[in-house]
Amino acid sequence: MRMRLILILLAAVAVSGCGSGSSAGAPGKTSVVAAFYPLSFAAEEIGGDGVDVTNMTPPGAEPHDVELSVRDVEKVRSADVVLYLGNGFQPSVERAVDGAEGESIDLLDGLAVRDRDPHVWLDPVRYEEIVHRIGEALERPAAAKGFSHRVERLDQEFRRGLAHCERHEIVTSHEAFGYLAARYGLEQIAITGVSPESEPTPRTLERVIDEVRASGATTVFSEPLVSSRIADTVARETGTRTAVLNPLEGLTDDELDRGEDYFSVMRENLAALRRALGCP
Repeated sequence: MRMRLILILLAAVAVSGCGSGSSAGAPGKTSVVAAFYPLSFAAEEIGGDGVDVTNMTPPGAEPHDVELSVRDVEKVRSADVVLYLGNGFQPSVERAVDGAEGESIDLLDGLAVRDRDPHVWLDPVRYEEIVHRIGEALERPAAAKGFSHRVERLDQEFRRGLAHCERHEIVTSHEAFGYLAARYGLEQIAITGVSPESEPTPRTLERVIDEVRASGATTVFSEPLVSSRIADTVARETGTRTAVLNPLEGLTDDELDRGEDYFSVMRENLAALRRALGCP
């Protein structure tokens, strides 16, 4: 009798471990691992109830420097779909992807990129291309089309909002807004490079201060997830004010609790740009 009970329990475990249609996550759903917020947001919006999405970058964390735990690596390797940006943006994610059993998609592939700049999601036109690729991966092209219409409207808002501004130079704490600037006829003056954690040399800082003074810019932009210390220094030395421009690499818990998302933050960015650039 005891042996029979053990066999029944073993059989139940075997049945529960198969037939879910997903190698990880909720039963019956496609398990998706997304490297950071803009990708996880698009996957959730497009996939709806049919997907179980895990964001590898915790709320409030800086994705450039994210390090994966052993459990995180296992999630990447067992997921049905892995969405990430290559080109060295998140090295620990790229290393984990090498062992992925499901479909892994580098969403920078096929996009026109600027040197090693990964910040393509800040250009709505490029983000729309990413959206369609995510729709294909999740086999939900209709949902992706609906989501892309929202991105198209955002692009039109930026085109109208930045069409007739007094100034066109944006001073940013790190080199994240090159794609956005190129799309809408702006010029980015970046204090640090592509990684927000890089420290400018004294000579670089002096050069940036001279450029800001020569440009006539009135605002130096910092960002939410990184210290504003250097941006404050440039603003103090140039007699300009400071404001926030969000590179949308991740949202904090407070922002998520308030219902903020990619679209609301991008519109806040547009409003901040319009104030800084003297747009009517």
